[in-house]
Amino acid sequence: MRQFVVVGHDAPTTPDFSLDDLAGAAGRLDVLCRCVNSAFFLSHDIREDVRTHLVLADEYTVTFEGSDLRRLNPDERSTAALVRNALEEREEAIGHIPVETSPGVSLTRRGFEATLDDVARDGTVVQLHEDGDPVVDVETPTDPVFVLSDHHDFAASEAGLLAEAADERVSLGPERLHADHAITVAHNYLDTAGFTRY
Repeated sequence: MRQFVVVGHDAPTTPDFSLDDLAGAAGRLDVLCRCVNSAFFLSHDIREDVRTHLVLADEYTVTFEGSDLRRLNPDERSTAALVRNALEEREEAIGHIPVETSPGVSLTRRGFEATLDDVARDGTVVQLHEDGDPVVDVETPTDPVFVLSDHHDFAASEAGLLAEAADERVSLGPERLHADHAITVAHNYLDTAGFTRY
């Protein structure tokens, strides 16, 4: 299983946002939607062995489960609609018990720390960071959990939690990448067993 945790610092926590202004009024939800699409889509197929968590303003986490996903299309607007549908059901989420809002999509009432604690039990936590060890020098992890931030850097408190939880801190290359591009590179790294098998 491959997992991605993406922190959305300005992301909406209510469903009253327009699907026509994801980059503005929706708190850069466009960035998070691109991450979801990069995590799951192949050409004419979907990755079923992937789970992606969007942490919305440290209040809610929307989880996408590749093996159960339906109605996910390769455009930001339809992905944002799934997030909005999840937020419409937020009152049904009690504590950390998830509410399934559509096939393969669920919402929990938890922020970054609780989400990080949960995923750390399931695999190897990998922080993607420009100052990390070069990915080519790191052995490919088992059941990796890649943790990324949106268009903002991690807050100091988030960086501290991640430093404690991370098993690895890796850099994907000499240039800083957008989060959705980093997900694509991370997939290629795993698909090729550390860029050694094609």
